[in-house]
Amino acid sequence: MIGYKNYKETAMTDKKNQDEIEPVLGRRSFLTSVITTSAIAAVTTQSAGAAEPINKLSSALPPNGQRVNAETLPPSEIARVPGKPGSDFMVDVIKSLGIEYLPTNCASSFRALHESLIDYGNNKMPEYINCMHEESAVAMAHGYFKASGKPLLTLCHGTVGLQHASMAVYNAWCDRVPLMIIGGNDMDAASRPPGVPTVHSAQDINGIVRDYTKWDDTPVSLQHFSQSFVRAYKIAMTPPYGPVAISLDAGLQQEPMKEQGDKAPYIPRYIPTSPPQGDSGAVQEAARLLVNAQNPVIVADRAARTPAGIDLLVQLAELLQAKVIDQGGRMNFPKTNYLSAGPTVVNNADVILGLELTDFWATVNAFTDNAINHGHGTNSTRVQSTTKLISINSVDLNTKANYQDFQRFQVVDVSMAADAQATLPSLIEAVRVALTNDRKAVIVQRGAETKKAYLANKNSTRIAAAVAWNASPISTARLVMEVFAQIKHLDWSLVASEGNVSNWPNRLWPMEKHYHWLGRSGGYGVGYGAPASVGAALANRTAGRFSVSIQSDGDLMYAPGVLWTAAKHKIPLLAVMHNNRGYHQEVMHVQRLANFRNRVVNLGGDTGPVGTSIENPDIQYHLLAQSMGWWAKGPIKDPAQLAPAIKEAVQVVLAGQPALLNVWTQPR
Repeated sequence: MIGYKNYKETAMTDKKNQDEIEPVLGRRSFLTSVITTSAIAAVTTQSAGAAEPINKLSSALPPNGQRVNAETLPPSEIARVPGKPGSDFMVDVIKSLGIEYLPTNCASSFRALHESLIDYGNNKMPEYINCMHEESAVAMAHGYFKASGKPLLTLCHGTVGLQHASMAVYNAWCDRVPLMIIGGNDMDAASRPPGVPTVHSAQDINGIVRDYTKWDDTPVSLQHFSQSFVRAYKIAMTPPYGPVAISLDAGLQQEPMKEQGDKAPYIPRYIPTSPPQGDSGAVQEAARLLVNAQNPVIVADRAARTPAGIDLLVQLAELLQAKVIDQGGRMNFPKTNYLSAGPTVVNNADVILGLELTDFWATVNAFTDNAINHGHGTNSTRVQSTTKLISINSVDLNTKANYQDFQRFQVVDVSMAADAQATLPSLIEAVRVALTNDRKAVIVQRGAETKKAYLANKNSTRIAAAVAWNASPISTARLVMEVFAQIKHLDWSLVASEGNVSNWPNRLWPMEKHYHWLGRSGGYGVGYGAPASVGAALANRTAGRFSVSIQSDGDLMYAPGVLWTAAKHKIPLLAVMHNNRGYHQEVMHVQRLANFRNRVVNLGGDTGPVGTSIENPDIQYHLLAQSMGWWAKGPIKDPAQLAPAIKEAVQVVLAGQPALLNVWTQPR
């Protein structure tokens, strides 16, 4: 401990300096004077009692003068590092891949890279997007890719940042979305700062997310980093897509480049890998089965990686006049095409072609959640015993063991470990070759019958949507249709619809383009919808599209700070709340179990079972949004007020700002 005299002189000097900079520092100088006074008193007390025997040590010593100054005063001048910093070279590597944005929550473990990105890199390509939470940052990158087809980079702070981000990384893994994740880390125990930086370090931080990333690495040199980063990008962007992680040592970022000229590290050129295609023999067998089928059905989940995938699937379906079930992992097939069908058409299928299915077992089997089998429910098949199953799925090339995202095992008759979109051209050609005149006549007749069924189904859907049209709280069908009525003349994109609204957007909106529907979270982790919609809206801003989300209430409360990010970076987005004031999926689970056990469910004064309601008090989402810079209005409970409010909000978004409507809705 420094002597009292020296400490007092230091404190007096500090006070003089503070007086000189008072107009600039304001609050900081006030806090410093309070801390300094407290520290002097603590030192005086300890000095006066120095001769007393000490039986018990205090749990924390008060800060000395040097520590107080270090933590409260502006940083002093430090020696400058000669040469080009290693983190500057890292920025060159990142820029070589054309990454546009960097959604990140700032942290010390990548401070060198942060400084290089905004100063050396001029905060362009990538542009820093200021995020309040790592999970939001990764989810923003997730949504951005699905709207643009371009991956983003996210920086995460050591152990704590990567753990915060882990749920969003898992969503991306399950949803087959490429992400670049750099985890800052202080590897060298002999040189890293003590205390917090050490707590935030690990020997292997990539191990936190290794079970649900395609690849990871820990570079130990700048040349290693450039090769690793380009390799990671290449792996992430090779189907099946997926997130990748790089652990980046803080020391490596800060060290200057030692080699110059011919010996300086270089940046490898990125050459995309062609996606894997199905074996020609298997493709021909699949074509034979499809052409000779009496009632072929195509099921697609994440088949259309790009808009071209939709066109290819339309070609195949119309060639066969086969019904298409779009399971919604991506926008795979136009809802306006008469071959678009619901999930029950598999019941009468004699051949089923599955394209990038997440769960083939659940496509052809049914699970009933009931009290039978000790509460484990019952399984039953949905297809005929003679139905032939064909699978084209790139995920077969990259399946892991621990997390069960690969679902239950389903035996199929033809299995191709290949990318569906890349395989479709050869399958279409094989079908054309296999078609005979007799089969063409049968196919034409099948198409005429399918058109009638499609029109009848559309009519019944419109009738169902009109039920409880004037109800309050507002029905989800009316919510969805009132939104569409105000945006139908725009180039719109539904960027998220995580809350269960009975799938009304897919049933009622004329979805045709790849960006009309961006799919769901993948891992069904609550908290995806809000940040993913902001990320997708960022991509749509560049493309000139109008972004709208059906935002569920519970999802928003997981990480509401992303609202501030949208306002900060002027990301136009219309968020329409599906505010049913509860976690309704869990409402049904608890109610179902109470029914199984012949008990009356305990509501505890709410409208749903204890632990499932989001009410008493009701969250004022419009005020929350306003506090973070959004235009917002609500709560809207009267359906007659809905259309005018949406119309007003649309104008705000068209002016370049985010807007939120807090709408009270029926549960589903």
